[in-house]
Amino acid sequence: MSAEPHATVQSTYGLEHHGLRNVRRELWNLYPAQLYEHALRRNEGILARQGPFVAVTAPYTGRSPNDRFLVREPSSEADIWWGEVNRPFEPADFDRLHSDVLAYFQNRELFVQDVYACADPDYRFRVRVVSESAWHSLFVHNMFLVPSPEERREFVPDWLVLHAPHFVATPERHNTRSQVAVVINFAQRTTVIVGTCYAGEIKKSVFSVLNYLLPAQGGGCPCTVRPTWGPTAMWPSSSASRARARRPSPATPTAP
Repeated sequence: MSAEPHATVQSTYGLEHHGLRNVRRELWNLYPAQLYEHALRRNEGILARQGPFVAVTAPYTGRSPNDRFLVREPSSEADIWWGEVNRPFEPADFDRLHSDVLAYFQNRELFVQDVYACADPDYRFRVRVVSESAWHSLFVHNMFLVPSPEERREFVPDWLVLHAPHFVATPERHNTRSQVAVVINFAQRTTVIVGTCYAGEIKKSVFSVLNYLLPAQGGGCPCTVRPTWGPTAMWPSSSASRARARRPSPATPTAP
């Protein structure tokens, strides 16, 4: 990970490539101190003792698994285990939701983070997260690997996450179950997240994408790992066993 510089870097591959137009202000690849300042300026939360940023995500204080959908489209349809976990979403409904989010983003401040998933350089995955929220951008900076300034300058994402936590989905218009929707589209390599401020939806959506893509690329199964510090050393501990036991991979239609 790179050290925190004084200047941020904007990719030459701009938001116009994602259909985003008339944005009031684009804030690219800000670092934690800058994101703290913006989040506090925007009254997104408070600064607690010893420095952590505290935000309230109610009424959603955890993931909304029943509001997670995969677009049923030809390139991935045969490889997905459809059911209560992997709920189908029609392409026309995705296009309507996607278009409405693009319109919603107009004349707003948008925070852009270009980051990497996967520590192994052979399987490194370039993710761009565009959010209306500064503290969610801070979450992304903390959760994923940060490219160098040079890498960010030429960054072209493998996957786009459009994160609009204050956009409310309408079941009658968007064919969602509630105001919340986390919709993954493998054909367009895009995830749209709306209606919930719970930041873990961003991480879990990327994890779901990797569960589908990496086995087919010979990269095995991804896992989430956190460092555990001891008196003299640091070692990784995995939380993937619980996650995979609870939720099968989209790429394993014959899993028990």
